[in-house]
Amino acid sequence: MARRTRTLDVAVIGLGRFGTSLALELMQAGDTEVLGIDSDPAAAQAVNGRLTHVAIADSTSEDALRQLSVQEYDRVVLGIGSHLEASILTASVLLSLGIPNIWAKAITDAHARILRQLGVHHVVQPEHDMGAKVAHLVRGRMLDFIEFDDGFAMVKTAPPRETVGLRLGDTGIRQKYGVTVVAVKRPGEGFTYATADTVVHDGDTLIVSGLIPETERFSELT
Repeated sequence: MARRTRTLDVAVIGLGRFGTSLALELMQAGDTEVLGIDSDPAAAQAVNGRLTHVAIADSTSEDALRQLSVQEYDRVVLGIGSHLEASILTASVLLSLGIPNIWAKAITDAHARILRQLGVHHVVQPEHDMGAKVAHLVRGRMLDFIEFDDGFAMVKTAPPRETVGLRLGDTGIRQKYGVTVVAVKRPGEGFTYATADTVVHDGDTLIVSGLIPETERFSELT
């Protein structure tokens, strides 16, 4: 008998563009129940019937969130960005409710710093992060770019001409450029994990990991 996967319960507070997009994406997973909360009736009405539950409520009120049983949710996403006071007050209420996993959107570095000082577990800056990603894409010739902590990144790029036809173990990529080829994708196929015996072909796509300057320099070799 197949074991049922536990449903994840997520509350999304603030149904602007960010909150709505995130809430709808969570619903697409199929194993996530989403409660959307906004103080604006129009914002709540716009997603009514598309989320598991939708509520019109003042998220700065602890009583209001308790009535919605937000404290029982696995994770809460605080999507309020433009109203700084409401964001900070709501974060404070969520922390007082003992929510174990809070994600919050920040619109400025100062906003992010305040949220972290309050104790919010995860703070994201979508506009800043997207701007940084596009800047890296513009500077290099990479196809995609994901930055992690401490200046580490993974990029999607074409292979340098000098590596085509060679086994990865014979290319000396790690020694020459300080990056590691993690996966390779052939045209019309999916990605496969790269090994020392993987032969690089013209038209392949590589997933490469390393420090940001090294990954950018490597992508420029294509």
